[in-house]
Amino acid sequence: MASDKSKHRPFRFGVQASTATNRAAWVDLAKRCEGHGYSCLTMPDHFGDQLAPVPAMMTAADATEKLRICALVFDNDYKHPVVLAKELATMDLLSDGRVEIGLGAGWMITDYEQLGIPYDSPGVRIDRFVEGLHIIKQAMQPGKFSFSGKHYTITDYDGLPKPVQARPPVLIGGGGKRVLGIAAREADIVGINPSMHAGVVDAEAFAHMTADAVDEKVALVRAAAGDRMKDIELNVRAFLVNVTDDGAGARSRLAGMLSVDEAMLTQSPFALIGSPTELIERIVERRERWGFSYVIVGADDVDKFAPVVAALAGN
Repeated sequence: MASDKSKHRPFRFGVQASTATNRAAWVDLAKRCEGHGYSCLTMPDHFGDQLAPVPAMMTAADATEKLRICALVFDNDYKHPVVLAKELATMDLLSDGRVEIGLGAGWMITDYEQLGIPYDSPGVRIDRFVEGLHIIKQAMQPGKFSFSGKHYTITDYDGLPKPVQARPPVLIGGGGKRVLGIAAREADIVGINPSMHAGVVDAEAFAHMTADAVDEKVALVRAAAGDRMKDIELNVRAFLVNVTDDGAGARSRLAGMLSVDEAMLTQSPFALIGSPTELIERIVERRERWGFSYVIVGADDVDKFAPVVAALAGN
C-alpha cells in the first residue's frame, strides 16, 4: 500500500473542537491553534453539548489571521443545502477565503431521534447528501442554476454572495464503500473514517480502525479516484491521542480498557499514543503507507501535540 514518495503532500494539521465556557476561552483556543502552526479548526455538527458550528467557526476566523475553518462535518439532513451554501459562502467572504466545506450524510442516530427527524436508510441519506453536495457546489459558482432531483428542486437560483475562493475545498469523510467512492470522485480532501453504520461508536467502529481495514479503505479511494488521486489530500482524524513519554504503558492500558489488541493501537492511524519523537516517526510512516498528510487531533491535545506540528507542518 506504499505511496509514491515523489507525490507526497506537505503535512498539515487540524484541531477538532466543540465547546468553550465563554468567548475568551474559544478565542484563546483559536489563537493557540494558529500560534502552534495548526492549519485548520474543525467542529462537529451535532445537537448535544457543543457550540453551534457556524457562529463558532466565524468567531475563530475573526480572532485569527491564517487559521482555516471547517465543519467535520455538516450533516446534510440538518439544513437545506441552499441555506448551508449561503452560510458557507458568507463565512468565506468574511474570513477572506479560509473556509473548507465538510459535508456528510449524517450518522448519529441520537440527533435524529431527539429532533424527530426520520433516520432513513443509509442509501436514502447518501442519495440526499449527493444531491445536497451538487447544489452547494453549484451555488458557489457564477450565475444562476436549476436542479431537479428526488429530494431537492432548485429553480433559477443565484447563490449570493459568492465565496472569495473560486472553489472552496470540499472535505468528505467516509468509512463505507459507497461514500468513499463518492468522496474519491467529488472531494478535494478525503477523510478515511471508521464505519458508523450503527449510528454509534461501537465495537464495529473499532474493527474498522485497524491497519488492514485502512488498507482496504484507501485502496477503494485510489481505485475510484483514478487520475484524480494526485489532486486529493488524504485526511485522518486521530480519535485516540495521548502525548506521553510512556507510550508503551499508555497503549497497554488503553488496549485493556477498549478490549483491543495493543498492536492495533500502535499501527492504526486513528491512534497517536507516545512521545513526540515516536509520533513524528509514526505519522511519517503512515504517509508512506497510506498517503495521510492531513491529520486532525482533539482540542485537549493542542498544546501537547504542538511539538509534532512544529516538526512536520509544511514538510
